[in-house]
Amino acid sequence: RKHKAMRTFDDMLSDALDQEMQRQGIVIYRNTNGVKSIKCSDEHFNTNEEDEEEEEEGTGKKKVVLNNGEVIPEVDVILMATGRLPAVNGLNLSSIGVMQEEKKGYVITNDYSETSVPNVYAIGDVCGKVELTPMAIAAGRRLADRLFGGAEHAGAKVSYDNVPTVVFSHPPIGTIGLTERQALEKYGPQNIKVYRSKFPNLYYGPWMVEAEDKPKTAMKLICAGKEELVVGLHVIGMGADEMLQGFGIAMKMGATKADFDACVAIHPTAAEEFVTMFPWGLSSAVSGAAVSPLNGAASPEPTLLYPVEGGGEEKDS
Repeated sequence: RKHKAMRTFDDMLSDALDQEMQRQGIVIYRNTNGVKSIKCSDEHFNTNEEDEEEEEEGTGKKKVVLNNGEVIPEVDVILMATGRLPAVNGLNLSSIGVMQEEKKGYVITNDYSETSVPNVYAIGDVCGKVELTPMAIAAGRRLADRLFGGAEHAGAKVSYDNVPTVVFSHPPIGTIGLTERQALEKYGPQNIKVYRSKFPNLYYGPWMVEAEDKPKTAMKLICAGKEELVVGLHVIGMGADEMLQGFGIAMKMGATKADFDACVAIHPTAAEEFVTMFPWGLSSAVSGAAVSPLNGAASPEPTLLYPVEGGGEEKDS
């Protein structure tokens, strides 16, 4: 309907996907304002208002008329991704006083999945916060912990911050945290540092094609503050879906650019680019970890519940 897909994602991701789709031969109709009508070509169908006599012979294919006046002819199959609304009308929630958003009907909840009515809870897409299946599962687990887990879990709630998200496009997208635009608005340009990289994945190295024809991987790290806390991480390219989970853990733990630089790269992979991103090793030596990994520090050790026989030292056989 607008000028490009994935408009709410970081511009690097949406622009790279747009370019790649076009490179693959996909024709993109822009600023259409949606679909006006769809008709089979074996119906009497006129696309030219000035010519009332124009008709199409029956072929079994479709014509799509867009709201901006453009026409997509000879279409075999049409898939409509029109969005969705919460299917709660049949529950008659208003009869017991459960508050909903006026426009789309999402159930309004607080941080603990509580609705406006005591003992009535809502989780998942119906709340309209982060519409992802694993997010709903996590919210359900935290709610069950709080309701049935005893005093130890009395304050349990799910976090909707820094939720790793993947789009299974071609190539796939991985994203977590703030977009560059959001980070600039939240922290101001003077407090933001952005690291970028774009390259053909090594998988395509042996391909006997021109370099510009090889699918690209694009990455971005968005860092904020003196410690260069990583507040946004975005990647599009082969393997983006698989690499994001680990980086999601790092961001949830408060990783900084220095933490990323302190991790030894795995070569040859695309993910190594995130821990070698230029300029490397020049960030403030500040770690977001409880036990800093910087400057060759020893790895953290667990607090043991039970003593180890022999004090943990190896015994001679």
